[in-house]
Formats: sequence, structure tokens, C-alpha cells
Amino acid sequence: MRRRMRGAVLVGLLVSLLTGAATAAAATAATTTTAATTEGRHSYTGTIAGAQFRAEVPDHWNGTLVLYSHGYQPAGFPFFGVALTNRPPDRSETEAWLLDHGYALAASQFQNEGIGYQVHNALRDQTALLDWFGASVGKPRHTVATGQSLGATIADLLAERNPHRFAGVATFCGGHDPVGLFNVVLDLNFAVKTLLAPGQDIEVVHVTDPERSTKALVQAIEQAFTTPQGRARLALVGAFNNIPGWFSAHLPRPTDVTEWIRQQAAWIENAYTIGLGPSARADIERVAGGNPSWNVGVDYGRQLARSSQQALVRRAYRAAGLDLRDDLDRLADAPRIAPDKDAVAFLYRYGVPQGSTPVPVVTLHSTGDGGAVSDQERSYADLVRRNGDPSRLRQLYVDRGMHCSYSAGEEIATLRTLFARIDSGRWPDTSPPAMNDAAGELGDAYKLVLDFGTFTDAPMEPAFTEFTPPRFLRPSR
Repeated sequence: MRRRMRGAVLVGLLVSLLTGAATAAAATAATTTTAATTEGRHSYTGTIAGAQFRAEVPDHWNGTLVLYSHGYQPAGFPFFGVALTNRPPDRSETEAWLLDHGYALAASQFQNEGIGYQVHNALRDQTALLDWFGASVGKPRHTVATGQSLGATIADLLAERNPHRFAGVATFCGGHDPVGLFNVVLDLNFAVKTLLAPGQDIEVVHVTDPERSTKALVQAIEQAFTTPQGRARLALVGAFNNIPGWFSAHLPRPTDVTEWIRQQAAWIENAYTIGLGPSARADIERVAGGNPSWNVGVDYGRQLARSSQQALVRRAYRAAGLDLRDDLDRLADAPRIAPDKDAVAFLYRYGVPQGSTPVPVVTLHSTGDGGAVSDQERSYADLVRRNGDPSRLRQLYVDRGMHCSYSAGEEIATLRTLFARIDSGRWPDTSPPAMNDAAGELGDAYKLVLDFGTFTDAPMEPAFTEFTPPRFLRPSR
């Protein structure tokens, strides 16, 4: 059943939730820079206040700077170099295309070589990099913030808190609600512990031994899949975050119920236990000064009734001969978890965007993403309707499983949509046929899609589609 994600997938699934500010003077005083000139571009690397950065400027710069915010990197993650787009520097067709078409690119690696949660550092580092770029390279005519996965939060916040410095935002496989995300992680680990590992000493918050608790949760998930009763309970766990059973960027959506649950279980194990479970919990609690998540007042029966996976759960329970009401009662009777108030305030202060859209925003998401579920895009759109300008938001979807499963062609087509909006003041045609044509016309070299589960590429035709995500079950605003 298990398909372990490589370290790279954790970059996609997690990102520091960023804020903060730094003065240009302080950043400049602590800056070291190396510049190199190659045919057609000028390359800059260095550190600003201890954070590595990289910038690339073409000979004929068109005045637009694309500032990229990378994903979370766990301890021990290998350093491939400072990435400027959503793929590693040596495999990024998007980076090459942007430079060839006159766009400058820059990114900070953040403090501590980007390892761990950089909540209070990363926006400061990106802002300091913008200051350096303006002073050392030239003031951009337009700056666009881009971010992958929870890096979407970085891009959102950069523009919301510095609207005078940005002309647009593009996010990819975004997790726009970190408070909500950590709450559903708690829900899933709480349900696994209660239903699949009753009586075991598993820490889902205030974690002191992440390795032990992770091992116990993983064993419970893998053992559960071996029986119809366990599979039914895994389907119930997955329903609490509307997790789709589509754990591959390259294979079709599963139609068999058992296979669907197997792939849901792969998400639960890899993304929410190994990736975002006890180890990540210990890290975020250290940074936030306590536990920022809670399930006090959560009715899991009501959550199931609102879930897009409800019919699957009921079918699996009938097939297993289990009484669903009994398991919901067990969850209802389990002791609830309260947050640490200061930690909640910290995460709200340093993570959750308002949806104020001071500049145009375009988002791209995979329909079958079970890591940063597409529901967060719908939740972000709700925020924009309440607090921003819906006419400034365009949301695009590709019909694939896995996290961040789009090609360079689809990424470039999305960025070009934003560039056109900035230049003309109007959105171009963003219908799926138009977007598929725009991605396809770039050619076969731009059709490779990376599958984070296997870390392999495969050529795939553009797959923009009409899609309405389910409602996010734990929105924080």
C-alpha cells in the first residue's frame, strides 16, 4: 500500500508562513554578493542578513521581476541551489522561458538555508531581497510574487502587506490557510489515533518524541488497510479533509473503491503523518511557542455530513459490516484538544492572508491534489468575495492527481495570463480550451509533468478543466 514520498514532495506540501519586515539599511549592511555574466544574462548570488539569494537578469530586461517563494524544507533536505520557479534550477523549462522572454527572476532561500519553518523571517528576507535588487540591479517596472504550495501564503502576504511594491500574484498548488491546514492535520491524526490505534501513547500535539509517534501512526495506517474494517475507517479519516484517492500525476483517476481508499491512505500516511504529522508539529510548536491547533467544538459527524467523501465512507462501512454511528460516537467521546492562545495568535499574525487582493491574483491547482487540497482555493475565493475584489481573481485547474502536478507549459500559460492582466488591465480568455491551446503551443519540451510520489517526469497533454472544489472543512476565517 505504501508509496513513500521523496524529500522533494515535502517542499511542495509545506511552506513557511511568512511575515515580518526589515529595513533596507540593515539588509544592505549584511549583504555579500557575487555577480557573473554569461551570454544573454547576468547572474547574482550572495547572502542578505544570512539568507542566501539568487537573481538572474537577461540582457534585454523588460522591466518585470518575478519573485519566487519556495516551499518548506525539512531537516536533512538536500540543497539543489536557490530555485527561481517551481522546479529545481537544473530542470526548469519555465526559468529558461522567462529569461528568454525578458523577465528577471529572484528568490531568497530564507534563513538557516531554508530549513524548517521560517515564519518570522521569510517575508523579511524577500523584502530585503527586493531592496537589494532595486539598489543593485534596477527598480522593476512591475514585480510579480509567485509561490508554490504554502509558498502561496508567502506570495499572498507579500502583496497584501506591500501593495505598492507588487503588480500581481501567481500561486501554484496553493495552501492559502495555514491555520486551517494544521487543524485538519490534527483532525486526521486524532482520528487515526482514536479509531486505528486506541490506547496507544501517541502525541498529536505537544510532541516530545516525533519519531515514536510517527512510527505508531504509520503502523496503524498500514495495518488498517489490510482489512475491510480498517479500510472503511481510513476512508472516514480521509473524509475529514476531502482527500481525493488520486496519488499519481501520471495515472488516471481510480474507479475501484479499494484502490481509491488505498491512494487516500497513501496521502494520509505520507502527507499528513510523515510530512505534516508529529515532526512538523514539533517544529511549528517550537516556532509558535505552543500548539496553534484545536478540535474543541468540532462535531465529526457534522464534518462527515459536509464532506465530499461521505458517500464513499458510507459505502465502505456497509461493505465492512461496521456501524458508522459507533465510530462517530467514539470520536465524539474522545478528549478534545485545546490550543495555546499565544500560538494561535502567532500563526494568524504570521500566516493567514486576508484575501484583500490589492493586485490581480491568478491561482493554478490540480483537481486531485490530496496534499494541499483544492478546497483551499475555494476558501480563498470566499475570502476575496468578503474582503477583496473578485474581479481581480482568476482560478485555474488542471485535471490530474498528485500535488503540484502541472507542466512547464501550464505554468507558463498561467503566468502569461497574469502578465496580460497587468499590462492591459483586463483578463485574457481563461477558458480551458484557450488555456490548453496556450500551453500546447509551446511544444513538446514544455509538456513534462513531475510526479512527486515517484519523482519521475512524463509527457502529458495540457489538462486545464472547469472545476469547482468542495468546501474546505476547517477554514480559519
